[in-house]
This record gives sequence, C-alpha cells and structure tokens, in this order.
Amino acid sequence: MKLSIILPAKNESAAIGSTVAGLAERFPQAEIIVVNDGSTDNTAEVAVAAGARVVSHPYSKGNGAAIKTGARAAQGEVLVFMDADGQHDPADIPRLLERLEQGHDMVVGARQKGSQASVGRGVANKFYNWLATYMTGHKIEDLTSGMRAVRADKFCEFLYLLPNGFSYPTTSTMAFFRAGYSVSYVPIHAAQRIGKSHIRLLRDGMRFLLIIFKIGTLYSPLKLFAPIAALLFGLASFWYGHTFYHHGKFTNMSALLYTGSVMIFLMGLISEQITALMYKDD
Repeated sequence: MKLSIILPAKNESAAIGSTVAGLAERFPQAEIIVVNDGSTDNTAEVAVAAGARVVSHPYSKGNGAAIKTGARAAQGEVLVFMDADGQHDPADIPRLLERLEQGHDMVVGARQKGSQASVGRGVANKFYNWLATYMTGHKIEDLTSGMRAVRADKFCEFLYLLPNGFSYPTTSTMAFFRAGYSVSYVPIHAAQRIGKSHIRLLRDGMRFLLIIFKIGTLYSPLKLFAPIAALLFGLASFWYGHTFYHHGKFTNMSALLYTGSVMIFLMGLISEQITALMYKDD
C-alpha cells in the first residue's frame, strides 16, 4: 500500500531538514508531506531542499488544521503522522505499519517512561489515559501521542470532527473507538525536541481541561455526566436526611441539589443522542 508521511511544522527549520532526510532515506517510495503552518522562518525552503513536498498555510491555523491539510493532500492508502521537531524516530514507523497490517485501523506510538515531557504534562497525560480507558472500556496507553499510522479512508471520515488546535490525537483516537474501529499501541521513545516548544502552560491550561470533557462527549457523554448526577443526588439525600432529622424540614439546598442532579443527568442523556448522530453513516 502506498504510504504518505505527514509532518505538521511551524518554525521548525532547525529540525525539519534532518527529519525529512532521514525519512527519505529509510522510505524512498513514500510520499513525504510537510505542512508549513504559517512559519516565519525558512522551514518550507529547508523541507523542499531535503526532498519533501510542502503544502503551506498563508498564516498559522494550528496543529490540527495542518493535520487536516496534510490528510487531504495525501495520496497514500496509509497515513503516518509524526512531529517535525525530531522527537519521533523514523525507525519506529515499520513497527507501526506491521501492526497495522495485522488488521488494525489505527496504530499509536505509545511514549514509554523516560520520554521527554514536563512533570505537568506527564501527570495530565496519565489522567487522560485513565479517563479514556474508563470511557471506552479499552486500555488506552497514550491518548495524546502525535505519532500514529492510520488507514486513510477511515481517518478522513472524521476530519470534520478534528479541532484546529493541538488536541487532534485525542479526538481521532476517541472517534475511532466510538466508530468501532480497531486501535492498537506500539511502545516508542520520544527524544528531546529540537528547538522551542509551542505549548505554553498558562495559555494551554484551559485547553487541557476542555480535552477532559471532549473525551466524554466524543465517546459516551452519559458515562461522564451520570456519576456527577449520582454524586449530587447522594449529597441531596444526605443533606435532606440531616435537616429532616435535626430540624424536621426539607431545605432549599436539598431542592437545589436534587434539581441539579436531574438536570445534569438529562444533559448527559441528550448529549448521548447528539453524539450518536455524529457517527451516523452517510
């Protein structure tokens, strides 16, 4: 099957040349696409000189937008996504493709202990993996890894769902699980990136919180809303028992908690139906 390797890049001139050259040497028959996401340096020129096909955005649209542009431009039956900053090793790609050939639809490179990441990001990733495992009922080893191999026809089914920002790995993984496609994991080691990271702790803090809710809404919102509703219902019952025993009355706080629990449960139920429509076959 024809292979397309897609690298989103923004101001990665320090690393893109060696990354593309390494890919071209190892996969001479593959289509290598660098999506230049509005770089202000010579990322595009370096990539072309190294042998890549470059598709440029006139301004920065985001990592997810670059992924979508690359997927639309690719001609391969299998798409491999990886970072352009030198973190991902091209030598890992054959292992992803081998697992894909075993019948899986998406194979994700799961970063192992010791891979480069800040303490905060490491803790956040572990929480995402735990939450996604709970939501799907399948072991999620690395929800946010940017290195993955997918079947092009299936990946393109979900382009309309992918955000333009950094959370495309989360969205695509949950969408594949929700659609019933097979997802597998291959252990990889992520090296120290070349150049400066585009992620900012304060700016992206809210984004990480939103990912938590996106995990739920993309798979089964009721599994996220129902425990919260049950917790509020339990608190309402406890407070009602307490006030009735000591004061012999039903308080406004109990009424508020009961009402909140019912509303949250109904929100989850409605969201469940909306999510089902998102995955309806054309």
